[in-house]
Amino acid sequence: MSDKILAVLLVAMLPGLSIAQGSQNYLCTYGDLQRRVEILYETGVTLPCEVHYYKDSEVPGEMQVLWRAMNEAGYCEAKTQEFVTKLKALGWSCEANDDAAIGAEQDAMAEPDVPDEEEPADDQ
Repeated sequence: MSDKILAVLLVAMLPGLSIAQGSQNYLCTYGDLQRRVEILYETGVTLPCEVHYYKDSEVPGEMQVLWRAMNEAGYCEAKTQEFVTKLKALGWSCEANDDAAIGAEQDAMAEPDVPDEEEPADDQ
């Protein structure tokens, strides 16, 4: 099955996913580079959740699913905090950003890709 079809099926299976508002969305910068880290939830609940990662300045519109959780409350939040802490240790400047969600619904159709430097998405 192609990656595009798989991405479409994933989006179709989770139709209620919406961007969580608040401090769980981060905008990180390093010189001219920008990265976004966002937690998506189904409307009105905290599970299931997914942590999405965008390299906006290098590959606009592409998104990677870093982690997902189906059963463990707080998993996406903890993984997001760990990842942002790692980015900061590498010299990135990261700030909580409610505006990080702008355009993310369009990006949700992009092919998910697991970054080399992180763990693959887990179903917790």
